[in-house]
Amino acid sequence: MRKYNGKGESRKFDPNFKGPIHNRGCTDILCCILFILALLGYFAVGIVAWSQGDPRKVIYPTDSRGQFCGQAGTPLEKKPLLFYFNILMCASPLVLLEFQCPTTQLCVETCPDRHMTLVKAKVGNKEDHEYYKKYCKDGVDFGKLSPPEILREGLCPAMLMPSKAFTRRCLPALGTMKGGVVVVGNETSLDAGEGTLINATDVLEASKKSNMVVEARQVAMRIFEDYTQSWHWILLGLVIAMLVSLVFIVLLRFLAGIMVWVMIVLVILVIGYGIFHCYMEFASLKGEPGSDVTIRDLGLQTDFSVYLQIKQTWLAFMIILAIVEFFIILLLIFLRKRLIIAIALIKEASRAIGQVMSSLFYPILTFALLSVVIAYWAITAVFLSTSNDQVYKVFNNSECEYSRDTCDPKTFNISNVSSQCPDAECLFAFYGGETLYHKYLILFQFYNVFLFFWCANFVTALGQVTLSGAFASYYWAFKKPNDIPAFPIFASLGRALRYHTGSLAFGSLILSFVQVIRVLLEYLDHKLKGAQNKCAKFLLSCMKCCFWCLEKCIKFLNRNAYIMIAIYGKSFCPSAKNAFFLLMRNIVRVAVLDKVTDFLLFLGKLLIVGIVGIFSFFFFSGRIKAVEEAAPSLNYYWVPIMTLIVGSYLIAHGFFSVYAMCVDTLFLCFLEDLERNDGSAERPYFMSQNLLSILKKSNEEVKPVD
Repeated sequence: MRKYNGKGESRKFDPNFKGPIHNRGCTDILCCILFILALLGYFAVGIVAWSQGDPRKVIYPTDSRGQFCGQAGTPLEKKPLLFYFNILMCASPLVLLEFQCPTTQLCVETCPDRHMTLVKAKVGNKEDHEYYKKYCKDGVDFGKLSPPEILREGLCPAMLMPSKAFTRRCLPALGTMKGGVVVVGNETSLDAGEGTLINATDVLEASKKSNMVVEARQVAMRIFEDYTQSWHWILLGLVIAMLVSLVFIVLLRFLAGIMVWVMIVLVILVIGYGIFHCYMEFASLKGEPGSDVTIRDLGLQTDFSVYLQIKQTWLAFMIILAIVEFFIILLLIFLRKRLIIAIALIKEASRAIGQVMSSLFYPILTFALLSVVIAYWAITAVFLSTSNDQVYKVFNNSECEYSRDTCDPKTFNISNVSSQCPDAECLFAFYGGETLYHKYLILFQFYNVFLFFWCANFVTALGQVTLSGAFASYYWAFKKPNDIPAFPIFASLGRALRYHTGSLAFGSLILSFVQVIRVLLEYLDHKLKGAQNKCAKFLLSCMKCCFWCLEKCIKFLNRNAYIMIAIYGKSFCPSAKNAFFLLMRNIVRVAVLDKVTDFLLFLGKLLIVGIVGIFSFFFFSGRIKAVEEAAPSLNYYWVPIMTLIVGSYLIAHGFFSVYAMCVDTLFLCFLEDLERNDGSAERPYFMSQNLLSILKKSNEEVKPVD
């Protein structure tokens, strides 16, 4: 008789059990209804955002009247750049880049390339008049108005300074001469046009934080240029990574044992070669001028190739690779006795995938659905962030009680404000609003983020249930492949959508709550970076660590719960409980078998990434003489290399995730098989004879509870 030992009751023999049950009902209906309502609300938020938002606000700069500079089909189409009357009033980069400076702004065709004051332009020739008028408001008559009248009415800037176009804005053309002397153009000081001189260092202080954005934009433009030069090579590399992954999976199907050992040896050799290459680069820089500079002394450089010319960079790479190599070898030594059993599971997974070949193509569906979810979230976020109205404020130089009050530019000239404050202007300030929609806009953004996590987790859960249902059909087929149902992937997908949408939504909802909390903690950590409260930082770090662990535990529990749902068709909570107790009753096997196979599959991903990364490094860095002319000329050759490394890992992960899900499903089915059956003629095992013979030793370690 079976006993209860605090870890749930072990499974009993059922002669009618033949794998995933077909007579099942809908589970977690309430959560299914909640998920559907949440999706309808998500669509409603998207529709409202798309009707209210205007993405042009993040593409085009806006002048003082709220008009977009350079927008096609408008009078300002040929004026793509924003010019500031007085750049020194833009003290903060936040004001400069996100809101508006308290100074008049105009859309212009080109930035000024010379220093000129209004007074000099007024007494100059016609050419000076026409040049200066390009940076004045429309309708200014130089012949009738004097400079004081023009400045009092705010029709023209007091001076022009040499500028360059950065982020579609005219910013001072700052430079540094020998000795660290700051200049604007070629001048250390500029005539402000009002009897005062402006030092170039003052201009630098007003614009220095903006230069950080400028540097970032320069790097971004170089990276974009590199992508335009190498995108076809990147695409070819990703195709090669996909073919290598596919060949690896096919070879695992027929030569699982040999391929696993080959994979282990190759991973060690690839990382070993990385250590050797880093050492050779480190040794070659010995005695080179400037190679002894530290990364800290070098600081942040936009030309990242500079870092590869110092010894400390290669020393750091060598140490990191050596640590990785050491831990991999150490794990292999300690797990050497379990590798045989893990290889047996991988062999069985190879046979299962061989019988369910359509499972290899299921990651394409998951990738497509995730792409839709990510695209919808990104587009909705952009429209929500640009769905504010134009807010105008009163800006003035002298004292005025209405300063910074909200105003209407259409009626401002006839209002009391203009009469009491003659120098005041009603300028565009920022995008905002006072309506109910604008007040709760932050809640819509939060809802958009939360539904993104929920939908993404649901798509992942759907893939896990579909694959586990198909592989469970393989395991519980007594006569393989005759008893395997036709089209197991499509049948499993249909069961998941028809009966278990609520259960998948339930598991995804729990995980989404934890992930959103982690996002909020990261946001708080970012806000507290400059804080001096050590206790708050410590508590925040502890909370981040705890919720990271909680997310990993929930993912592990959800994964096994979905396998139980796919097999027995129960609700999420009973399935999660049954999976948890089944694993607890076999905790030794979980620790030494299931996780070892995960480690071996991770080595497979590492091998594919290493092969693609090494070949891409030699190709794009011009180290291969045979194809040196074919390699594109790049600003940063690490851009396509890193893209290929990340892309090849995602591709390898897509293929190996099928293997990982197959191994987890077969492992849980194997544990169920041990509890249900005893290998006798009346209660035979469903596992293959090869797997049974290898796992006999494991059977003796943890016996079912009697």
